[in-house]
Amino acid sequence: MGIENFPEILKELVVENLANLTDVSEELECGESTLSRYATGRALPTLEMTVRLADYFGVTCDYLLGLDAENAYDSFSPCPPFGKRFKEVLTYYKVSRYRLVRTTGIAESVMRYWTQGKTTPSIANVVKIAEALGCTVDFLIGRCSQKIE
Repeated sequence: MGIENFPEILKELVVENLANLTDVSEELECGESTLSRYATGRALPTLEMTVRLADYFGVTCDYLLGLDAENAYDSFSPCPPFGKRFKEVLTYYKVSRYRLVRTTGIAESVMRYWTQGKTTPSIANVVKIAEALGCTVDFLIGRCSQKIE
């Protein structure tokens, strides 16, 4: 399983929920063409849109992104600002940004902007960090409190 499975999982969730991309786009107040790009694999959602989609379908971000074969949780917390949560997770794992730079290949300056709240990471970078730390995307972003690997 991997993030390359996201388009197929998104399409399956739409069908399972007896919806279509128009219904989902209206509910989430995003363009149908945006969802179509996700469903065809031409684009990945932003971190914010990933959470909104996962909330809409009642699944973990890890399941939605194809990182987990099963939907492991049934309740979620509102996500704190990513920069704040990122600092908490680094402290929790006793990992420096420098070590993550070496592990993930993501520039330190980019991580610094996250911690300062200037930018948020792409979903691909969130997945890289979760994999490097051995945690779920949902734990990394603060959507759940359990560190299930």
